[in-house]
Formats: sequence, structure tokens, C-alpha cells
Amino acid sequence: MTCVKICGITNVPDAQFACESAADAIGLNFYPQSRRGISIATAVEIRKQLPVDVQAVGVFVNTSPAEIIEICKAVRLDAVQLHGDEQPDIVDELARVVTVFKAFRIGSDFSLSSLEDYPAARAFLFDAPDSASGQFGGTGRRTDWNLAQQAARTHRIILAGGLNEKNVAEAIRQVRPYAVDVASGIESVPGVKDHQRLQKFILAVRQADQEIEMPTEKLRTT
Repeated sequence: MTCVKICGITNVPDAQFACESAADAIGLNFYPQSRRGISIATAVEIRKQLPVDVQAVGVFVNTSPAEIIEICKAVRLDAVQLHGDEQPDIVDELARVVTVFKAFRIGSDFSLSSLEDYPAARAFLFDAPDSASGQFGGTGRRTDWNLAQQAARTHRIILAGGLNEKNVAEAIRQVRPYAVDVASGIESVPGVKDHQRLQKFILAVRQADQEIEMPTEKLRTT
């Protein structure tokens, strides 16, 4: 079964609805410059609403390991997603205390061999680059599915970038990812989820899983 992560959750109602719709994980963004960035206090309130089978993933961009660990403890995060330019030694350090997903902005010059530099990462998130805006994800641009498909043959790939309720089933059929990640693709405005689109997104994922009989693997497995 393809895991579903609803990223950029900024409020309790959206978190609760994602859980009710059978999301496997939610993403809490701690990057101050993001339109979906939230405070630690808000993250704590959201975290309190999550059932035990829904994982809380903290999204960070070039944050020091010490600060990440501090936030992990305060919010009780299950995993961290490193969405910046973090080097392998940072991933190694954090992976000793928390599950790490390393994100990459996949451009035409990206080499899949780069993944081998991060053996401590639990999974790799593939997102689309957006050099014009300088954003670290959440741009709504589509990732290179062909490259993601190649990577998914030998690695756990979390597919992000340009996904929505209309194309996620096609993405799963082609890429066969470990998980899919959506933020802007199901929003009414940045940081506010459209509940109808969110529900349709998850239903589309489950339908695609049935068609291709994806094996079950929880997002938090260590």
C-alpha cells in the first residue's frame, strides 16, 4: 500500500480531517520562510490531535541538528524531512535519534548516484525544482516521474511535486513509489487544505493500490 503524507498542515481542523480520511502521515513545516510554516506551539497543538497510527513528520530546511532534535522532543515528531542542502554527515547524525527522509529537488542534471551518499536516510523525497522562486518545495511543479521510477526500483521514494487528486493514481501506476506527498495540490489557499480534494486524493491513491496490488509498508518502519 502506498503511504500518503499530507504536508504543510497548519491548523487542527485540517489535521483532523486528514486523519479521518486515513492519511498515514502529516507534515509540519518549520521553515520560517515557507507559506506553510508554523510555530512550535501550533505544531504541539496539532500533534495532540493525531491518533497513534498517523505519523508527524517535521519539515526542515538547513536547520542545525541541535535545533531539529530540540523541536523533535518538544513536538514528539516521528520523523524529520530534510528539504534543504543537508550533507550526508548531517543525515547520519540525525538518523541516530530519529527517522530521516532526505528530500531532493530533481532537475535535469540530478544523478541517482547521489542517493548512495545518504545510506542513513530511511527514504528519499523527490520534489520538483523551482529556481525562479527559490522555494524549497510546495511549488506545484511536477517532478520527473521517469527518474523517480528508476529510483523506486532500488530505493524507498516519496513522490512529491505537482501531485493532485487528478494525477496521483497515474503517478502511482508509473512510479510505484513508497509514498506520495501532497501540499499545494489539494489547497484552497496556501496552508489551508480543501477537504473535498484531500479526500479525493486519498481515495485515488487507494484505488491505484488496488489496481496494482501494492505491498503494505508503513511510513514509520525503521
